[in-house]
Amino acid sequence: MNDSLNLPLQAASDIKPQSSIFDNALIQYISQFTRLNEKEAEDILKTIDIRTFKKGQFLLKEGQIKDLCCFVIKGCVRQYYLIDGEEKTTGFYTEGQPIVPHEGATNNQPAKFFLVCNEDCVLTVGSLIDETTFAEKFPKVRDASLTSLEHLWSNQQEHFANFVIRNPEERYLHLLETRPELLDRVPHYQLASYLGMKPESLSRIRKRIMGK
Repeated sequence: MNDSLNLPLQAASDIKPQSSIFDNALIQYISQFTRLNEKEAEDILKTIDIRTFKKGQFLLKEGQIKDLCCFVIKGCVRQYYLIDGEEKTTGFYTEGQPIVPHEGATNNQPAKFFLVCNEDCVLTVGSLIDETTFAEKFPKVRDASLTSLEHLWSNQQEHFANFVIRNPEERYLHLLETRPELLDRVPHYQLASYLGMKPESLSRIRKRIMGK
């Protein structure tokens, strides 16, 4: 696909057997939007491209033109911008979440942000062309994909609105309610950047809340 993703492929059939095919994170995600039978789920897992990535490995760098689409089966991927030499974190993608970087993907423009693995990751990997072929092969999934993209866009809009209307402490409290697992998985300075504050400000807020 591209240099940054030129890694050994792990076929879906090589993954350690699970108690049920419906325990697979991707199948669970698709099942939120459409009903799959076991044969359909098996065919999907045989078709998808699953790869492993090491912590610190980039999926996308600023300036690259990549029509990248991923889904996180295991691990955490961080999105950030580099502004005046400082990393500004804008997203964390963890298990059960798709990664669809719209910017630069459909208009052949260089990306303005980075996508990097914060942990060792297992991801499905594809391009927009792959997604089109996949949708043609699985029409039911095509319709589900459109619904999931609407859902993803709605969540991004909500996150942006929450960031704008809430003060730093309210943002932190909202994170505790919605994604508490990030506190144990993300470095303090990255979490502070994601919440739009300095690390020392986040430390004061956490101490104040813990003291209540």
